[in-house]
Amino acid sequence: MFNGTIKMMDNNNQHRQSLSVIQRLKSIIGGSLGNLVEWYDWYVYSAFSLYFSSSFFPESDDTAQLLNTAGIFAIGFLMRPVGGWLMGTYADRHGRKKALTASILLMSLGSLIITFVPGYKQIGIAAPILLVLARIIQGLSVGGEYGTSATYLSEMAAKHNRGFYSSFQYVTLIMGQLIALGVLVLLQQYFLTDAQLHSWGWRIPFGIGAVLAITVMYLRKSLHESTSFSDNDTAKQRGTISALMQHPRAVATVVGLTLGGTVAFYTFTTYMQKFLVNTAGFSKTQATGISTCTLLAFMLLQPAFGALSDKIGRKPLLIAFGILGTLCTLPVLSSLSTTNNAVSAFVLIMVALIIVSGYTSINAVVKAELFPAEVRALGVGFPYAIAVSIFGGTAEYIALWFKQAGHATWFYWYVTACIGISLLIYLFMKDTHKHSKIEEHHA
Repeated sequence: MFNGTIKMMDNNNQHRQSLSVIQRLKSIIGGSLGNLVEWYDWYVYSAFSLYFSSSFFPESDDTAQLLNTAGIFAIGFLMRPVGGWLMGTYADRHGRKKALTASILLMSLGSLIITFVPGYKQIGIAAPILLVLARIIQGLSVGGEYGTSATYLSEMAAKHNRGFYSSFQYVTLIMGQLIALGVLVLLQQYFLTDAQLHSWGWRIPFGIGAVLAITVMYLRKSLHESTSFSDNDTAKQRGTISALMQHPRAVATVVGLTLGGTVAFYTFTTYMQKFLVNTAGFSKTQATGISTCTLLAFMLLQPAFGALSDKIGRKPLLIAFGILGTLCTLPVLSSLSTTNNAVSAFVLIMVALIIVSGYTSINAVVKAELFPAEVRALGVGFPYAIAVSIFGGTAEYIALWFKQAGHATWFYWYVTACIGISLLIYLFMKDTHKHSKIEEHHA
């Protein structure tokens, strides 16, 4: 009887362990899907701006309308640090689950406003004002999503696969961009005419995003709260700036390690399509095809690099990115500027993106492992959003400014210098895989 009781207890323990794995996977999938929808909604704006810009501004020249639309896009970008602060504070005080749900709710609200708001001809100046409001809401949402989801994914994963699971944050980020482009291509090629897209068809992708966001919101409501937050309920000054400033080295590390990575990421992803057209001389169709293929391959690389970091540590991957990025950026961009072969362009961009994967695949988990639980979401999201807004958000503009001034190669040196500065951070920081605040808390 005693042996039977022991066996029954063992079976119950195995069941709880199995259930824990299932719950953990469900939570990671829920967090990742929400991130995908967030970035889909974010990129749809830029993908369809050619079609809806005339609806929100008075008739003038097309360039003025696009500039106004781009200006509103920039406003959304500038709201990301505010979102990182507000949502990070909320996540550290009230839980990761509630913050993730609030984040996707804000994104859905922004998409719904854009979907249904009448145009300038119907309501005048109220149309662009409502568009600005929608982008402010979405900027707050996407700014808060990064820190909260990075924290949640890192806390829900076990130590031996934390790098692998957290890498799906960038997988879903890139996938959101690809789906936005895919919706555009489908509507262009198979379902709507150009006139229909300009008239009302541009509203469809925003409506799709709103519905997906609402769906994911309900999925996130059923997620399990992170035990790192639950165990930390009695901590004082959770999620405050004063509490965050007690970790100045970690904050500076987030900014420093993000600097080179975000400039490289935006250079070889977002800016690359324009670079291939304006500098290398490819057609828009060729540039779009090359960029899509490289993004797809880049997306698939992230889990592999994340898993590698679980074996050898985070620091070797960051140092590899820093060294190779510093040495190879100038020759890669110089070669790209003179190539007229699509295969060569694809190979060169992939060389760069393989190097950048040393940063993108693990940057979320590295930042999460730097902070204690009471300020982790704020510590990950707020300084990261500031660095991205200053350096990542301006990468394309700096590149075009140098090119317009007749010094296009100066941008190559700028990217190299940014990566070189981050390399110094990588060399002197601790390997967070071995010195993780998440594991210290559990211990």
